Amino acid sequence: MFSNKIEKFIHDNNYPTFSPKAVFFDMDGVLFDSMKFHATAWVNALHAKGLPFTEYDAYMNEGRTGASTIDELFLKEYNRYATEDEKNEIYSLKSKFFESCGKVEQIAFAAELLTKVKAQNLQIFVVTGSGQASLIDNLDENFPGIFEKEKMVTAYDVNNGKPHPEPYLIALEKSGVKPWEAVVVENAPLGVQSATAAGIFTIGVNTGPLKPEVLIESGAQIVFDGMKELLTEWDNFIENNRN
Repeated sequence: MFSNKIEKFIHDNNYPTFSPKAVFFDMDGVLFDSMKFHATAWVNALHAKGLPFTEYDAYMNEGRTGASTIDELFLKEYNRYATEDEKNEIYSLKSKFFESCGKVEQIAFAAELLTKVKAQNLQIFVVTGSGQASLIDNLDENFPGIFEKEKMVTAYDVNNGKPHPEPYLIALEKSGVKPWEAVVVENAPLGVQSATAAGIFTIGVNTGPLKPEVLIESGAQIVFDGMKELLTEWDNFIENNRN
């Protein structure tokens, strides 16, 4: 099922092999079922400032840093970047709306996949555009013993958020692995673009309202219809590609 995709990945990137040693997980929409809250919070905050924005826009912009999301909208509406005061005011409002949405639940089967990956002695990183402190703090509570603080890349670590490759390039540097020794699990078009631009094999997991074709067109080598399907196929994918 996977051999043709992997062979094409190796060929297209002129890599010597594909042998995963690390798995980089996005957070929102992959580990936490939080995107619906982010979408609502962005819509409410931006509408409060008279800016047009829809929940679909939120999903299409998922993975950007908050500042980048605001700048993109200001460029579209006002032909200028937002000021720092405008960014801080809007993001603060967005954060308040997000916190009022209630408790964020895990994505079903995410914990089981993480446990499996850890048992296979693969490095585990979280690579997120989020600066939402509550979600980052919740990683230990929801997935105890899985994540280490030094194995995280967040909005605070990058100058350029997704879709720029910088977040995943930083993850490669921190993990000490080559691009052909890593796998990315993403649910967002911009996240997929970021990972593929960094030269990493990228698995799309469709956990939101977007059509699978959106993730494929963004560059994902494989797209699964949810985390359960990825969990079911994981051993077939990973064990046949480890040296």
